[in-house]
Amino acid sequence: MTLTVNEIFFSIQGESSFAGRPCVFIRLTGCNLRCAYCDTRYAYYDGVALDIPDILQRVADYQCPLVEVTGGEPLIQAETPLLIGELIERDFTVLLETNGTQDISRIDDRCIRIVDVKCPTSGEADKNDLDNFDRLSSHDEIKFVIGNREDYEFARTIAGRLSGRPNPVHFSPVFGRLAPDQMAAWILEDRLNVRLQPQLHKIIWNPEQRGV
Repeated sequence: MTLTVNEIFFSIQGESSFAGRPCVFIRLTGCNLRCAYCDTRYAYYDGVALDIPDILQRVADYQCPLVEVTGGEPLIQAETPLLIGELIERDFTVLLETNGTQDISRIDDRCIRIVDVKCPTSGEADKNDLDNFDRLSSHDEIKFVIGNREDYEFARTIAGRLSGRPNPVHFSPVFGRLAPDQMAAWILEDRLNVRLQPQLHKIIWNPEQRGV
């Protein structure tokens, strides 16, 4: 059983509640969306077919307990749930970054599923599957990538549906488009119980650099 893999690399986790921790990233090829601000367009088509045992060995070689499966959109490949299950059985802590259009219930709920809810400036907000909110485990996370005030207000409204739930909610400003201090001011003004989440890896390294 194979998956089409764009890249596997070892870096610092730049987003989510795990930001700052060393992490192995498995970036799978293919995406069903074309977000206006996408920074991984190279993953739309480029990739090589790898057997799951080969992927597991490459991950193990980094000797890191934290792994993220990302894309593209990983859930459009049929074997992704199997890969995640195999990683979990090998005692890795597994994160799944998904664009919020796919049913996350297909993934072992021991995986930490980070659901990206698309805002209007993405051009793909009509594709959100908000039923995923009913599929969340207590350790899953929600992310909004926000490019302007319209996006912020959209995210604030949608995030209100999660009030009282334990799931971390991240507001991530589009790098180079919305200043983090502006979003911080909005969050403080509205007393929102969310986490401001700049993309740490783009602060550490060149934001155009791959494999970080």
